Amino acid sequence: MILRSKKESTSFQILVEIAAHQPDVRQKEIADRIGITPQAVSEYIKDLVSEGYLFSDGRVRYRVTKKGVEWVLEHAMELKKYARFVMEDIVSHVSVATAIARERFDKGQKVSLRMDNGLLYASPEEGEVTGITISGAGEGEDVGVTDLRGMIGLPEVSITICKVPRVERGGSRGVDYGMLKRYSRGKPYIAAIGVEALIALRKVDVEPNILFGARESVVEAAFHGLSSLVVSVDEEVPTLLNRLEEEGLNYEVVDLSK
Repeated sequence: MILRSKKESTSFQILVEIAAHQPDVRQKEIADRIGITPQAVSEYIKDLVSEGYLFSDGRVRYRVTKKGVEWVLEHAMELKKYARFVMEDIVSHVSVATAIARERFDKGQKVSLRMDNGLLYASPEEGEVTGITISGAGEGEDVGVTDLRGMIGLPEVSITICKVPRVERGGSRGVDYGMLKRYSRGKPYIAAIGVEALIALRKVDVEPNILFGARESVVEAAFHGLSSLVVSVDEEVPTLLNRLEEEGLNYEVVDLSK
């Protein structure tokens, strides 16, 4: 996450400022906008040029390179995901977060919080994110936690989309089941779009977690740290890809047709 590194977050801000005002942007203007000294901006720019993120014609005219644009977009997507997590999972629970108790807790007990398989858990061990229980709770029960300290991290998410043919082109009978077994192995969240996709999964003894509303469900799962496999009839794939790209989520597409 870019916010963990002052150097990376400042580099990001400088690249954004140059991209917005290139090529005629003064270092002092950048410094004033992001709150650092012009000397610091100069040093950052030297590094960004040497790393290939910026191009300079030698006359204090700068342009963000293709490599620089890709770097900015990558981190902008990270920030978008994090902002969504903050708005939906933290701001909505400013006073109290709801977690699942790993064991029995008393009121006022210090606990640590972590995400596991898309859900928030409270445990007695020391951790990076801590809080205080607002009531007693038994193991496996919901428990309110307040006075939060730290930032809950999410694992890297991967989304794999497996295309299956429409029934007119063979449907589930036209699927490479060896490939489907490999791609479904280890995925914590599996969705099916279309009857052909559902039957293909059932033929490898996999029952999907979600069948209806799969597109939005996969997006929500990703923002809770869950990687997904989406088995979809081929004609529905473009709509799914558009939705994932709207949210800046990375994915791979695999054709399961024989």
